[in-house]
Amino acid sequence: MTNAAATAAGGAYMDEELTSQPEVWARAIEQATADGKAGNLLPRDGERVAVIGCGTSWFMAQSYAVARESAGKGVTDPFAASEAFLGSARGYDTVVAITRSGTTSEVLEILTQLKGTVRTIALVGDLGSPIMTLADAVVELPYADEKSVVQTRFATTALAYLLTSVGMDLSRAVEEAKTAVSAPVEQELIDAEQFTFLGRGWTVGLAHEAGLKMREAVQGWTESYPAMEYRHGPIAIAAPNRVTWLFGAQPEGLDADMARTGALYIHTDRHPLAELARVHRVTLERARARGLDPDSPRNLTRSVILDDAISGAASGPTSGPTADS
Repeated sequence: MTNAAATAAGGAYMDEELTSQPEVWARAIEQATADGKAGNLLPRDGERVAVIGCGTSWFMAQSYAVARESAGKGVTDPFAASEAFLGSARGYDTVVAITRSGTTSEVLEILTQLKGTVRTIALVGDLGSPIMTLADAVVELPYADEKSVVQTRFATTALAYLLTSVGMDLSRAVEEAKTAVSAPVEQELIDAEQFTFLGRGWTVGLAHEAGLKMREAVQGWTESYPAMEYRHGPIAIAAPNRVTWLFGAQPEGLDADMARTGALYIHTDRHPLAELARVHRVTLERARARGLDPDSPRNLTRSVILDDAISGAASGPTSGPTADS
């Protein structure tokens, strides 16, 4: 495909999926509210909870963990599934797994090991996946599943569900995302050489996710940090034609520090979840301008299914190492 053709056609799935986010968030919020009233699915207040995921799902786990613990619901630790410490000494009551495909090997391995010992809850998009029988309880989000390899709406919908479950009101996020997902993208953002994303508290996970999206879809140089850590070295890369984008509350004096660098500094009053949806739009338009197709990015597939996947856990075919979003 020529660059011109890729620019015209690339990312059709991603476009539809990122644009649909306000609608599917509203559905997830309603679902989480109903499940919370039923009281038999989500982690109970006071429980010690671990949250696992890979790639994008790991970053959503980070955001949920901070939000749950900050809301006083109990100790909540996020882990990349490949590096999770879930032994009995840590005393977890529940393990929550976030996985769009339900086929990621590292997640299936952990749920297989925990079967019958620790309660597990999975948030999943594909209801035909092996995780449906491995987890003790399943939050079904098929309406948020995606065809694009570069993940947008499943991740944010799973997070909308989880944030609602700990009492966060996302009504403003839904409303603000309606314009954020479709607003024109400034040429300065299309042409920028480099992006750094920052967050504070539960939005640090959003910053990491924004950076990952830009790397996957645009094959560009992106970094992400907790906002207070940015001035401890990483700000050295800020320069003209580069962007620093902050989610959430601004550390005192950061705007003045950024003004001295000459970089474009973005910090708006938009809800952080809606701001992430805005980054999705910017990412897609940057990819198209470069003739790239984020529905099928280089070196990536929808899920990582390793050759040595746990016997009996993954019922589908296995493949060599790939990258999971």
